[in-house]
Amino acid sequence: MIAPLNALGTPIDLVQPARLVFGRGTAGEAGRWLGRRGVRRPMVVTDTFNAARVGCLELPGEPVVWGELAGEPTTDDLARVVGAAEAAGVDAVVGFGGGSSMDLAKLVAVLTGSGQSFSDVVGAEKVAGKRLPIVQVPTTAGTGSEVGTRALVTDVAAAAKSAVQSLHMLADLAVVDADLALGMPRAITVATGVDALAHCVEAFTNRKAHPFIDLYALEGIRLVGRWLAKAADDDHDPEARAGMALASLYGGYCLGPVNTAGGHAVSYPLGARYHVAHGAANALIFPHVLAFNAPAAPERTAAILEALGLPVSTEPEKVFAAAHGWCVRLGCEMRMSAFGVPAAELPAMAREAHAIRRLLDNNPRDLSEPDILSIYRAAF
Repeated sequence: MIAPLNALGTPIDLVQPARLVFGRGTAGEAGRWLGRRGVRRPMVVTDTFNAARVGCLELPGEPVVWGELAGEPTTDDLARVVGAAEAAGVDAVVGFGGGSSMDLAKLVAVLTGSGQSFSDVVGAEKVAGKRLPIVQVPTTAGTGSEVGTRALVTDVAAAAKSAVQSLHMLADLAVVDADLALGMPRAITVATGVDALAHCVEAFTNRKAHPFIDLYALEGIRLVGRWLAKAADDDHDPEARAGMALASLYGGYCLGPVNTAGGHAVSYPLGARYHVAHGAANALIFPHVLAFNAPAAPERTAAILEALGLPVSTEPEKVFAAAHGWCVRLGCEMRMSAFGVPAAELPAMAREAHAIRRLLDNNPRDLSEPDILSIYRAAF
């Protein structure tokens, strides 16, 4: 039995969408749900690829498809899509895609016609409250954003990620149809899958770890260990896609009341500065932070390795070797230099990562700026 980091009676606040539909072939429930509520002008926030297949959502009325998202969302993207939503007079928002599309959809729902700017709502619970109905339909298995209340956007001026958290951004309906991920390329499958894993791992080893969330975190890790390699090897395996969709969903449940920790903080500058995909950045950093944290959470580190089907150890060197080898076998790029990151910028990146206290303060072991720099150099 794994000892809890926090007592059973520790208060916890877990919010979930009012309705969640999970299963193959369920994407059309998004449109049926909107139609029953009289929505006639829904906006779909998505990327170019998914913009071509919004028909599966069976949307009512005259949908507006904003499919200009390329990569992780920026403040420039947000300004354009909110302007488009206001000009079109939309009456609901559908996030359709990966976490980037769903995060952007949340912000469109709360900013359109609200009189608030992005800078007004950065932080926790600063959204005024007026918002459009929100439906989230993930097409990847990574972020779990469909069940979350946070949105991350890269502030172009600051070249850093900013987070907005608000209960008003919680989806009214989340539809998780794993068939939407069939045919997804291996690189995206693996990167998003390791992101789902990181959410579960960082919640499980978090200073805020709670028995209520441990249930989701450990099972999410087991699901990734069982299904990610199969999904990567066969892009049309429906059972593997369903397993990863559930792992991602469980990771999303972990994010709300517990959140991530050192791994995400250390990975963020890679995305904000060099546009490394969020999942790829997490995969690169994952073994380093898991090994670093092992002395502070040995029992839980061993449980993570066991759940992934890896050799169990609590020794940092062996933990790193097991986790790093697992990522390499999946096909993850594990060299920071391969993403075009200049070695001279590593100290500045370490300073930026060390300033992300909302996540680093959750880490089971203090990550100093020199520690982060050492991780970057080891990963370079």
